[in-house]
Amino acid sequence: MSRPPWEGWAPPPPPPPRHTGLIVGMAFLGLVLYSVVNVVSFLAVVNVLTNHPAMPATYAVILAVGALGGGALLLLLRRPWAKGLGLGLMIGWALWSIFSAGICTGLNPSIYA
Repeated sequence: MSRPPWEGWAPPPPPPPRHTGLIVGMAFLGLVLYSVVNVVSFLAVVNVLTNHPAMPATYAVILAVGALGGGALLLLLRRPWAKGLGLGLMIGWALWSIFSAGICTGLNPSIYA
């Protein structure tokens, strides 16, 4: 008598775990983290703006590299917590740029005049 074709086969592997909740939670944490850093650094720039006219440009570069570059590096780690935090940093930079018309992120050219 022949054996049925399914006999002796290993069961299929379990599906990979879903990390959606962790990624979304870390994205919100990244947004809040960027917001805190943005507000503190914006207040520091406003305090020293009269003494150092190049400060807004430096501020804009540091914030953009920190948020976009740091977010991209975190995404390259390919871990769920790093992916969420990186996305949150980049989303935070974009939202602050949009809602403040570029004033809080140094994108508005009127702050350089």
